[in-house]
Amino acid sequence: MDTVFQAIVIGIIQGLTEFLPISSSGHLIVVPFLLGWDDVLINSLVFSVILHLGTLVALLGYFWRDWARIVPAGLATLRDRSFQGDPDRRLAWLIATTLPPAIAAGVLLNDAIETAFRRPALVAAMLVVGSAIMWLADRLGRRVLPLEGLSLPGAFVVGCAQAFALVPGISRSGVSISAGLAFGLTREAAARFSFLMATPIIAGAGAWETRKLVTGEAGVPVDGPVLAAGFVASALAGLAAIALLLRYLRGHPLTAFIVYRLVLAAVILFVFLDV
Repeated sequence: MDTVFQAIVIGIIQGLTEFLPISSSGHLIVVPFLLGWDDVLINSLVFSVILHLGTLVALLGYFWRDWARIVPAGLATLRDRSFQGDPDRRLAWLIATTLPPAIAAGVLLNDAIETAFRRPALVAAMLVVGSAIMWLADRLGRRVLPLEGLSLPGAFVVGCAQAFALVPGISRSGVSISAGLAFGLTREAAARFSFLMATPIIAGAGAWETRKLVTGEAGVPVDGPVLAAGFVASALAGLAAIALLLRYLRGHPLTAFIVYRLVLAAVILFVFLDV
């Protein structure tokens, strides 16, 4: 099959599933497996870096106004050593508080987890586990606090939850939204915080993977049109997914995503056990 077409399909899947709470890493393992796609470039580190850069562009494109306020506000707190009642100053430090656990887990555990959890059956199991977490958080969370109502200790716990998403099938957005709901945030506020806190993590992961490329760990021929197709598809699908989820969660629970995850897990197990 045409490699550019595969790149577009995988790019769309990456863009959508990075932000919808249905697990991007799980889909990127399972979809090529189910479709029998084994192209070296499509399954390479180079392509993974390009897809992540696409989702980073989607985040920055959607939230650039927020970051234009948050970054100066965060720097101002270093100067004044005070939030001064400014929600952007507080938000800057809420985001900063989520970073240490995610960075530590990424540096220490990412390679080991990627190796140990790449089997489709394990992805299916984690889809079910993530569904249970989302269901409990959506049912038991108070869902009354705006984003600035989150405490600094709560933000740290949300960051720890995000680290758990290294396991394929859990979903970064799903587990971080669930953690936000557990601390009383509204669904939309929990999703918005999930996206904002993901921005520096995805940027850092992209920089780390790019470093690997520069040091010669790619090992595959680079095809410009294929990489460009994946990048554009990932960025556009990511923008659509962010807007869709924020709008959807203003008036709907997480049920549709939970059902989708459970159905996908059943399909994976059916196909995997039949192989």
